[in-house]
Amino acid sequence: MSLYESELDANGAGTVQSNADAREESLRMVSASPINGEPVSDEELRPSGLDEFIGQPRLKAQMKLFLNAAIKRGVAPDHILLAGPPGLGKTTLAMIVAHELETPIRITSGPAIQHAGDLASILSSLEEGEVLFIDEIHRLPRPAEELLYIAMEDFRVDVVVGKGPGASSIPLTLPRFTVVGATTREGMLPSPLRARFGFTAHLDFYPRDEMRRLILRSATVLGVSIDEDAADQLARRSRGTPRIANRLLRRVRDWAVVHDLDHVDIDAVTQALDLYQIDTEGLDRLDMAVLKAICGSFNGGPVGLNNLAAMVGEESETVETVCEPYLVREGFMVRTPKGRVATLKAWRHLNLRPPEGAEPSF
Repeated sequence: MSLYESELDANGAGTVQSNADAREESLRMVSASPINGEPVSDEELRPSGLDEFIGQPRLKAQMKLFLNAAIKRGVAPDHILLAGPPGLGKTTLAMIVAHELETPIRITSGPAIQHAGDLASILSSLEEGEVLFIDEIHRLPRPAEELLYIAMEDFRVDVVVGKGPGASSIPLTLPRFTVVGATTREGMLPSPLRARFGFTAHLDFYPRDEMRRLILRSATVLGVSIDEDAADQLARRSRGTPRIANRLLRRVRDWAVVHDLDHVDIDAVTQALDLYQIDTEGLDRLDMAVLKAICGSFNGGPVGLNNLAAMVGEESETVETVCEPYLVREGFMVRTPKGRVATLKAWRHLNLRPPEGAEPSF
């Protein structure tokens, strides 16, 4: 998801993240969004079929059954919604759907469709059985959403001819096709659009063992000789996100090339990622600054968001949207009605003694 563009909430109101926040996110090595012109999905590392796709075992089993049933019936499968945080493989799965069905795929995104006419042009050019992948589908303009409802349900679009009182609508029948929508904000999809999808797949963050397997596969594709312990160390620092894992693997490969290493061991991984200030828990400079501020300057909290942001020298939106989600998910910090509070895990990670009376449940 591009952080520079506004996102529509459920009522159509725009919420825009500041350019400063977007730049901060784009510069972080542990960002799940593409950085520095990096492609959203790496062609070189992308698996071509479900059998090659590592991780998400339950989702893979569901999708294999869903697609095989459609293939055996000889019909286009129901529309598919892929939901989950960025960097987990939604674009890759859309490509795999087309590969498994042996059909072409048309790719667009919600922000790229400015008017309903843009979507109508794409829909009217689809072929029988073709897959239409719409990334960031939650950011479609409202008129385009309404057009998509009809196309997904009845396989037709209404073409308006003329203007003003003399305008007329001509229904245009479409061949059967499959929409694959990807979203990081499923809750922002209007109910009528969400109801048109026959299968919804929720992608979860990867456990460490699956991340290790993915890194070993990527290393083989990239021609990097890496041992199990080094791959495990990379997996530990990758935040459960394949995109981050592949990015860090490339930086470790750079380290190995510069230092004339034929094989990557755990020491090479440690030194390379220490250079980029990514610690053993996947925390980077900003994450550590936030934890040190809460523990060192506010005695563990609670501390308000604005005070915390001022202490680390960042905008409050940056701290809240870029940094906090991972710290909360991994149990380094909790949000309370009074403010942010560091957990015992945070104190231990910083090698600091927690204050008297700190709650063990934290």
